[in-house]
Amino acid sequence: MLSTFHGLETVRRGMTAQQQALYVTGHNIANANTPGYSRQRVNFEQTPPYPFASQNRPVMPGQMGTGVEGGTVQRMREEFLDVQYRGENMKYGYWNTRAEALYKMEEIMNEPSDEGLAKTLDRFWQALQDLAVNPSNSGARSVVRQRGIAVAETFHYLSSSLKSIREDLKNELDVTVKAVNSLARQLNDINKQIGEVEVHGYLLNDLYDERNRLLDELSQYVNIKVTPVPSGGSALKIAEGRFTVELVDRNGTSLGKLVDGNTGAFNEITVKYETTGDKYVREIKLGNDSLNFLSFKENGKIGALLHSYGYVGGTGLYPEMLNNLNAMAKAFADQFNAVHSRGWSVTEIKSNTKDGKTFFTYNPSDPAGTLDVEQTIKNSLDNIAASASGQIGDGSNAQALAEVKNGTMNIAGNTTTIQNFYESLIGQMAVNAQEAKRLSQNSEVLRQSVDERRMAVSSVSLDEEMMNMMKFQHAYNASARMITMIDQMLDKIINNMGIVGR
Repeated sequence: MLSTFHGLETVRRGMTAQQQALYVTGHNIANANTPGYSRQRVNFEQTPPYPFASQNRPVMPGQMGTGVEGGTVQRMREEFLDVQYRGENMKYGYWNTRAEALYKMEEIMNEPSDEGLAKTLDRFWQALQDLAVNPSNSGARSVVRQRGIAVAETFHYLSSSLKSIREDLKNELDVTVKAVNSLARQLNDINKQIGEVEVHGYLLNDLYDERNRLLDELSQYVNIKVTPVPSGGSALKIAEGRFTVELVDRNGTSLGKLVDGNTGAFNEITVKYETTGDKYVREIKLGNDSLNFLSFKENGKIGALLHSYGYVGGTGLYPEMLNNLNAMAKAFADQFNAVHSRGWSVTEIKSNTKDGKTFFTYNPSDPAGTLDVEQTIKNSLDNIAASASGQIGDGSNAQALAEVKNGTMNIAGNTTTIQNFYESLIGQMAVNAQEAKRLSQNSEVLRQSVDERRMAVSSVSLDEEMMNMMKFQHAYNASARMITMIDQMLDKIINNMGIVGR
């Protein structure tokens, strides 16, 4: 037989459950603008009906419901969208970083423009044409000297600027690796906290959110794969467990564990550089395991920085450009010097002694960075060899010097003219930059699209929360009204029954 106060207990549970739901609704509203927060809900569960199935159960026509209770407080999250978002975030991290590196390179090369190397070389060739017409004119000689110095200084500027940006890329790579290691350490710490509490049957919604936020941030640096590991003990079925985070290449092949959810350990990424020469990246390791550089192709921000800075046995955007610039400066100077040394300068004509002076000097280890006009030419304009015949009025060697522009030469293994080689360099850079920019924009659009779908599930909608608030409030009020009604029933029984005839 049911207790007289059975109804009171049923509605009391209803009021408690609705009150709990209102508190969760208030928590959602309070965190409407909190980054990384996922809205939460109370999973209502019916309490066990009365009577229980047993031999001594009271005889009743069926079971009577006993009310409701708040089972768990669960956050709203779609894991599939998280995986999609991190994949697009990784692509965006790679292409956006590569696009930025190429954008800086384009700014340095500054082509086409009136200040670029191509225009500076054109002015130099034109000055030589003018000298060929007026070989004895000191003004024409001065222009050749000054424009020769301008060519050398432009090579210096390009070389030093590219080296400077390359050094920045190295620093950025180091900072990014430190960020990845810091995130791995934080994820491991959160894993431990979750594992220690979940076994007691709790859900750690705030820590789940923080872990997802860290994973989202990590995904822009490297490609990751996340595998949940159950906490065991009395953990709920909807508990998320600890996470094992693996580093994977673009095909999804594992490169090693960054965070191990089973052992509670994590591995750090280390980058080692050559100590001499161009100081390429010599080795990149995860824990004690060396990783293949090609594994980082199209693989997050670290991959873009690695392939922009350059690594041993491979290439990099900036080393390639520097090497090509050096090859171009060397071939240009050698070819120009060869023609210049065959001619006669005014000084040689006057002394009737041919010494075959060169026009440019450079250090073979760094031609573009050290290219300069011979000091003797800087000291005296008479040391420019404009004559081929040994006559002061002859400008045919200056004409031959101007024709170096159209002469074929071997540059970096290619038989080409200096102008064609430089145009191919600029053209390839432009194609690379355009591709990186396009793919960066595409991945950004996809990332935003997935994020919007994810937010539609996880973010707090104030309209929806207001609706929930009214829904739970009315349910709470209805339960309170039910208590009033039961109170009236009990009052009738207790105070008004058996008073006939008084």
